[in-house]
Amino acid sequence: MDPETSITRHNNFRSFVQGLMLLFRCATGEAWPSIMLSCVKGRRCDPRAQKPEGEACGSNLAYAYFVSFIFFCSFLMLNLFVAVIMDNFDYLTRDSSILGAHHLDEFVRIWAEYDPNATGKIHYTEMYDMLKNMDPPLGFGNKCPNRLAYKKLIRMNMPVDGDGKVNFTTTLFALIRENLSIKVRSAEEMDQADEELRETVKKIWPLQAKKMLDILIPRNDELSKGKLTVGKIYAGLLILENWRTTRFGQIESAGVPVSI
Repeated sequence: MDPETSITRHNNFRSFVQGLMLLFRCATGEAWPSIMLSCVKGRRCDPRAQKPEGEACGSNLAYAYFVSFIFFCSFLMLNLFVAVIMDNFDYLTRDSSILGAHHLDEFVRIWAEYDPNATGKIHYTEMYDMLKNMDPPLGFGNKCPNRLAYKKLIRMNMPVDGDGKVNFTTTLFALIRENLSIKVRSAEEMDQADEELRETVKKIWPLQAKKMLDILIPRNDELSKGKLTVGKIYAGLLILENWRTTRFGQIESAGVPVSI
């Protein structure tokens, strides 16, 4: 070891660990040219190298080795830096209206607040409150007008059981279908659209469709006239709200005081 050079007792290639620490120091850019010049041909040998006295050590390959090593480390750090910037840029410019996996996690979390026993069902009135408290695109948001929320629920039209409750999977799939406009048509063509969607699901997931198909897309007989659905409930509420608006408007235009 030559104390006058950069290869010293603490800065050398004697062992794998010491060599790794030296290369890490070079990667930070600290005095790597001096370390490179200390490894070129013509330097004195370490006594432990068991070289004949007077024979020089080192190699001119040190120039190529250290320059390529520094270039590789700089290239790697630059790519890491760019990757971090691009990842943050993508996060900041991400369109929040596009449905993603994190929205599904939010739906599960908020549903659990209304269904603490994990029964997989909640009352349709709780479902409405839940969607109003859930931000778009999966939810409606607390600023969504009641009429617009009613119209979305009418299109979703999930079946309601005897206790007035809706199913978790049915509600989630209906929300995804409404948000992504999957086979969403006018009221007269929705039965045909449901059948087409059922056939599509069967082709994509032939095994899972046997168990989940009726839950994802309820049969038309479950949405028939004798069955209670979310669409029918909120269609009635929408008619009632329109009647109230029209009725009170006529009374106010006639100058008759309104008493509630």
